[in-house]
Amino acid sequence: MSSVVVSPLWGRFGRCDRPHHKLVLSGERYELNVGITDPREVEIFKSIISPLIFKEKDIILHKGDLLIEEVKSTSISFQELIDSAKGIDDPEVEFWFKSPTCIQYKNSKVSEMFPHREAVFNSLVAKWNAVSPDELRMGIERDDIGRHVVEKPDPRSYRTHSVVVNTVIDNVKGHPRPIFKQGFSGRCSYSFAKGAPEDVKNAVLILSRFAEYSGVGSAVSRGCGWVEVTVGEVGK
Repeated sequence: MSSVVVSPLWGRFGRCDRPHHKLVLSGERYELNVGITDPREVEIFKSIISPLIFKEKDIILHKGDLLIEEVKSTSISFQELIDSAKGIDDPEVEFWFKSPTCIQYKNSKVSEMFPHREAVFNSLVAKWNAVSPDELRMGIERDDIGRHVVEKPDPRSYRTHSVVVNTVIDNVKGHPRPIFKQGFSGRCSYSFAKGAPEDVKNAVLILSRFAEYSGVGSAVSRGCGWVEVTVGEVGK
């Protein structure tokens, strides 16, 4: 499973006649974010993708090109993410789910349509354990999250979505068929119940920082699950 996470193309778009497509506007500036959590894939990105971006200076589209004006990169180690959880007395984190976040409930075909604490952080635990060194893997249980973490969604920003994440050939009808996933977007803060164990607090804070690199849920390489996270203290 690839650890590459790609955000939507941020910017202003025009209407397009093609279903499920947007029109890129001439003269408009757009932003694209890419996150990579597996160190092995970071090296691949640096050796193959980065030189192509800097060399070509544009991305060829159907009817025109996108000129690359600026490229920035930041990096952080797993240990630095762990250290970032220290020194916060009464922590609270706010997630801004900027693109549709699609989390499948366990092994079912049912999607989570709400930023429930168990769904969000269980997804992040799985992503963390898939790429972190063995000695840094987390053993936090779903029930621990349910007992000690409290979610507070912002009803004004909460939205539900059904988005196309892939297209496959329908062998019966003989033409392309879109694959949809359902999810949510908006802002949600997470704090801790009274008496929450320190190891649970630390794990949630580490995973919250990690989320900005890993994304949340599925189809993160196709623009879903992109988040911005703010970590602070309750009442500040």
